[in-house]
Amino acid sequence: MAESSVEIIEGCRLPVLRKNQENEDEWPLAEILSVKDPPGRRLYYVHYIDFNKRLDEWVTPDRLDLKKLQFPKKEAKTPTKNGLPGSVPGSPERDVRKSLELCVPAASAPSRGKTLPAPKRKAESVCLATQVSAAVTPGPSAEESQASVYPALRDSSFSVQPLAALSTNGTTRRLIPPPPGRKRKTCGGTDEMVKVFQNNDPRCSTIYMPPGEDSQDSSDGIPSAPRMTGSLVSDRSHDDIVTRMKNIECIELGRHRLKPWYFSPYPQELTGLPILYLCEYCLKYLKSLKCLQRHLTKCNLRHPPGNEIYRKGTISFFEIDGRKNKSYSQNLCLLAKCFLDHKTLSYATDPFLFYVMTEYDSKGFHIVGYFSKEKESTEDYNVACILTLPPYQRRGYGKLLIEFSYELSKVEGKTGTPEKPLSDLGLLSYRSYWTQTILEILMNLEPEDGERPQITINEISEITSVKKEDVISTLQYLNLINYYKGQYILTLSEDIVEGHERAMQKRHLRIDSKCLHFTPKDWSKRGKW
Repeated sequence: MAESSVEIIEGCRLPVLRKNQENEDEWPLAEILSVKDPPGRRLYYVHYIDFNKRLDEWVTPDRLDLKKLQFPKKEAKTPTKNGLPGSVPGSPERDVRKSLELCVPAASAPSRGKTLPAPKRKAESVCLATQVSAAVTPGPSAEESQASVYPALRDSSFSVQPLAALSTNGTTRRLIPPPPGRKRKTCGGTDEMVKVFQNNDPRCSTIYMPPGEDSQDSSDGIPSAPRMTGSLVSDRSHDDIVTRMKNIECIELGRHRLKPWYFSPYPQELTGLPILYLCEYCLKYLKSLKCLQRHLTKCNLRHPPGNEIYRKGTISFFEIDGRKNKSYSQNLCLLAKCFLDHKTLSYATDPFLFYVMTEYDSKGFHIVGYFSKEKESTEDYNVACILTLPPYQRRGYGKLLIEFSYELSKVEGKTGTPEKPLSDLGLLSYRSYWTQTILEILMNLEPEDGERPQITINEISEITSVKKEDVISTLQYLNLINYYKGQYILTLSEDIVEGHERAMQKRHLRIDSKCLHFTPKDWSKRGKW
């Protein structure tokens, strides 16, 4: 397809041949990010438009369709500041600024509890890394787009907009918001009682919610002041051509060889190697197999440093203090950054705790995945970054990590939520976990004294340690919330019940709270953690 007479430069867009999941040929539009000329051939690094960055790759000229080549448009020059070029018209930084100018109301205008639109941004993939950064509000994720239809559901008082209709056969119809201008009714707060009614079909239950009061939504989409603790959210305003490209070809970790998905700031001299070798116990990076073998004769670790706080069968969890074990924590972040794109990374690991999940065999404890959390979180985050390594994905380990994070929150006596934005894979895992956990509680409710069972949103949150906003957004996502005869109800259809039962039969890995040996610390009383 390629013609040598046409010069392809960085920024060009054109269709590129690739295989889809069904192993069929397709020609998605792609952008040329870089060009290199190794001996004997020319290669192009392409990013497929509207595809995740982990699919970016080097391609040969024969995979390019030059008939539809689009050359980059010239961008208007912007003034410089302190000798540095300003942001280009389409940069994320400028988009955020424009959005804020449009969204921030006048100081004298009273707030009416409505949310302000956040700057749009594509949802990036996967889950980790680390740095103290200014908290720029992320683009709308899947649950935020759901919440935009019913903004009042995000409020702590759990108010819902009236819905159009509910079928009487135990199944639910699509939720339809009321027409503009119609006065919004309110529904009960999270501490109000919720009655559970059984329909004619005993498999279906309906939860009635009495009316209550509305409250103002605090998530207004305006970036907050820089946080003094460790936020891991990347504002994406400083991306350049270097960090947009994968820089590590392959990583050998124990018996696995991993192909990185994203850029990770390993030392420059190691990025040109065909394989980067890591010690699977201390995660130290080495440039050759001989260096790794020599290191293993001196490395005394056969498990992650820190305290083993959980063990059941071959699964163990280790708690690692980012201040006491800086080298391991930094190496863990470098490794995880290869598979997480929407987080930033720094070497300031002091504000974080790392919980590493391992599998045990005769050779030692092998890392499966991990999650990190702030020692002190003002936003009730119980997870900052979470990652299951690719060889262990789709085997239930991700959900096990999530369940363990909430088990720690139960011991601490708190409700928690993961730091936003979630990656695409992270959102799928959390949504699945929340769904199964909440449905498990609703289906196990039993009548008391001959009356229909009752439960509140607060009680669901206290039992599961899932934050109320996540409980509400999950019920929204499942399309369970309906408005019927002046009351707000949740209806569990037979399809939802059967789907839940099938999912729980496949879920073999569970956390046993009896095997957890964990004592929470009050980090607010420790000067330097």
